[in-house]
Amino acid sequence: MTVSLGVAGSLGPDLLARLAPAVEDAGFATLWVNDTPGGDALAGLAAAARTTSQLTLATGVIPVDRRPATAIAEEVEAAGLPPERLVLGIGSGSAREGALARVSDAVDVLRARVDARIVVGALGPRMRRLGAERSDGILLNWVTADTAAAQAAAAHTVAAGASVAVYVRTAVDPAARSRLEEEAGRYAKFPNYAANFARMGVSAMATAFADSAALAEGLPAYERAADEVVLRAVTPTDDLEAYLAFVAATAPGA
Repeated sequence: MTVSLGVAGSLGPDLLARLAPAVEDAGFATLWVNDTPGGDALAGLAAAARTTSQLTLATGVIPVDRRPATAIAEEVEAAGLPPERLVLGIGSGSAREGALARVSDAVDVLRARVDARIVVGALGPRMRRLGAERSDGILLNWVTADTAAAQAAAAHTVAAGASVAVYVRTAVDPAARSRLEEEAGRYAKFPNYAANFARMGVSAMATAFADSAALAEGLPAYERAADEVVLRAVTPTDDLEAYLAFVAATAPGA
């Protein structure tokens, strides 16, 4: 089973360049970086690539309604990101109309332009099927281990070789609990996620690890459910020391 680390793109290239070697040395398989208007995942991963040698580097995810696939390909090429270590996670973004076609077209463009693995961030069944059929796998987010297992099984039925990764928000420092609750509350207000939590019959916090005990107890179920578990770090602050402490506390086999 693969355990990886996820962080925010807003941390910036300088911090990620310093954090990445610790992530690699700790035994995490992949460094996943999200992409927001205030945080360029590709720029951050390019910085991380320069300070590591084997760590897989992944975007989780780039919304293609905001950053078209052609622009993503151009930045990958310009940054010199190592394709053999790169996973391009893409998503439909906030524009709901035409989401499936938009992601499908983006996969085609990236396949033609970039020699890297491509995965699709997917919430609904049609997007999950598209990701399994057309890309190298899917990325799940804010789901219980039971839901992750069912969705992974469905994806593997569509394409046996599809990779299924699942983001799990994780806080191990008690001082980070309030930030985790704030993020869970924010996602619970998004209509698509609210509907998904309702279908699962759980709160957003029920899909997260709120402390070290919850991580130790809950991680094995997620490891059985998916091919890769991404511990999406929630720390008390966004400085290097806080993330280094998180890495030390959650390192695989620690």
